[in-house]
Amino acid sequence: MPMISGDCLCGACGYTTDAEPINVRACHCRLCQKATGAPFYARVMVPLDAVTITDSSAELRRGFCTQCGTTLFSERAATNSIGLTMGSLDEPDRFAPSAHIWVSARQPWVPLPDDVPCYAEGPPA
Repeated sequence: MPMISGDCLCGACGYTTDAEPINVRACHCRLCQKATGAPFYARVMVPLDAVTITDSSAELRRGFCTQCGTTLFSERAATNSIGLTMGSLDEPDRFAPSAHIWVSARQPWVPLPDDVPCYAEGPPA
């Protein structure tokens, strides 16, 4: 299995995993736009318990680097999943979103691909 790894702009925080992605999605909801400061949040979701995170703060694991501010992940402990930001991956070109979600909040200047499923809100259950 190929390793997935990434880190922040300054190199103080990073992550690695040997897990296969659960899914790869781009979320266009307003919460993700605000959290990332970007028009959408592209991420690779893997099992939370399969990721090793190195953090600039030994006492508290954060979803961003406390030194440079890079957003690295979003964690859902209840579902044992963590979304690794595609922009922080060491090899971001290895993955492409298999779906776009919450496109009802998409910025109108962001084009969507014709060959990838798009959902007005979350993906079907």
